[in-house]
Parts: sequence; structure tokens; C-alpha cells
Amino acid sequence: MSDTGSASASPVRTLYRERQWVPLYWWFLAAFLVVLTSMQLYHNRTIMWLIVPLVVLSAIAVWVLLSWSSTVLTVEQDPDGTRWLSVKSANLPHTVVSRSLAVPATAKRNAMGRQLDPAAFVASHGWIHEMVMLVLDDPEDPTPYWLVSTRNPEEVLRAFLPEQTDTSLAHLER
Repeated sequence: MSDTGSASASPVRTLYRERQWVPLYWWFLAAFLVVLTSMQLYHNRTIMWLIVPLVVLSAIAVWVLLSWSSTVLTVEQDPDGTRWLSVKSANLPHTVVSRSLAVPATAKRNAMGRQLDPAAFVASHGWIHEMVMLVLDDPEDPTPYWLVSTRNPEEVLRAFLPEQTDTSLAHLER
């Protein structure tokens, strides 16, 4: 008698998780702009000209800042040992990555500029200055590499590609 339905698989382990929030000062700037705009509309009018714009513009500002902060980068490990990097709705197994590289803030402009391959997968935010580059070796995928913003490239590489971390970070230790 075989019992195929009762085999419980180990749960997926989260090795690294990073939500890429906008900087705190952007929230203060948004609040300042909401108040400034509302005060302009209120000038020499009834109080409703202050309250309605404050509520509406505050809701819009919060929605925009939260939507810009919705990117979550995760590294998870399957029960079979495969590690997955997830950014937005894209997933990458560690088995197809041939090389990796931490891109420091000083090299981000070059990586995102003229050297950028149009076929690359890019998840970048201007307020996050460091990145990781993951070069793929998958004949079925036309994407040459992934370029992903992260606040902690060393931690991402240690979680996702521990066997490549030392060589990926060697250029940063000079």
C-alpha cells in the first residue's frame, strides 16, 4: 500500500527579504507639497477648500509613495535545495547563474547607461545606489543578465549564491 498523499514537504525557507522603501525624507516632502497646495487652494475661501484638498492630496501622495515602495526582493530555498531570487513577479533559480557581481554605487551609472543590454532584466530604483548583477547561462532564456537594486548586495549574494560570494565581492575589498 503506497501513501503518496501524506508525504509532507518541508516548507520554503526565506533566506533574505528586502522591501525597497522610498527614503523617509520623500514622505516629508510629499506632506509639505500637500499642505502647500492645500493652503493655496484655501486662500480667502471657506474651510472646505482646505479640508477636501488635504484629504484627497494626502491619499494620492500616500498611494504614490506606497506603490513606489512595493518592490520586494526575496531569496528563498525550496525543499530540494534550489534557491530562488524573486523580484516583482520574476523568479530566478540559482542553477542558471554562471557569474555574479556586486555593483557599487560608483559603477551604477555605467551599468545602467550605455553598457546596459536592452535584453537584460532590470529592477532599479534611483534611491537605492547599489546593485547586483547576475549573469545567466540558460540557453532557453534570451535574458543575458539580471541587474537588481539592493541596499545589501553582500547579503543578497551570500543568501542566493554562497559559493560565488567571495569572487563576487573581491573587487570591493581593494
